[in-house]
Amino acid sequence: MLSKYKIQKVLAALEALYPDAKAELDFQDPFQLLVATVLSAQCTDVRVNLVTKELFPVIPTPADLMMMPVSKLETVIKPCGLYKSKAKNLHEAAKALVEVHNSQIPRDIETLMTLPGVGKKTANVVVSNAFGIPAIAVDTHVFRVSNRIGLAEAGTVEKTEEQLMANLPKSKWSKTHHMIIFHGRRVCKARKPACDTCTIAPWCEYYKSLTPKIPKKNVRGRKDE
Repeated sequence: MLSKYKIQKVLAALEALYPDAKAELDFQDPFQLLVATVLSAQCTDVRVNLVTKELFPVIPTPADLMMMPVSKLETVIKPCGLYKSKAKNLHEAAKALVEVHNSQIPRDIETLMTLPGVGKKTANVVVSNAFGIPAIAVDTHVFRVSNRIGLAEAGTVEKTEEQLMANLPKSKWSKTHHMIIFHGRRVCKARKPACDTCTIAPWCEYYKSLTPKIPKKNVRGRKDE
């Protein structure tokens, strides 16, 4: 795992690369964000945005979603994959929001996780992006990239979240979550990470393990610390 000094260097480099990093799901209120985040499981944000562009106008409130037949909901969200389980969970979550929470999206992680289909990652995304509450949602990109770089050194999503919370300033949790996702999608990809052009390479534990295989001259602006 990286030292605090190197973590600061990585954060500064990420902020320079992605100063405007933010959620790439389209939403206008906490309810829309909750729906979009549930749909995003094992699906790209681009595809979710295409689906919600059609879905959101017909379900402006949890009550509208609760009243929509599950079969119709399945048809609309089918392009997102896992549509049967997602439709079932969204329908039941809408019912709980109406009957238990007066159609309001809970502002705390624990209560959000009582809704069907809402796990820790989804709850973290909602509280941080809808309510500005510091949180780190560990999706596949955050898990992969943070452990590759050395911001964490964990074998599970839960441990990765714990370590990131311990290693990063709380004020930077939400922004760092988005910056890591941006880096994972654009540079530190799952199968072919672009280590030869990555500006994080000087501090990256993964790059360090590959250094004998990658000529240093290929790394732009490499400066070992």
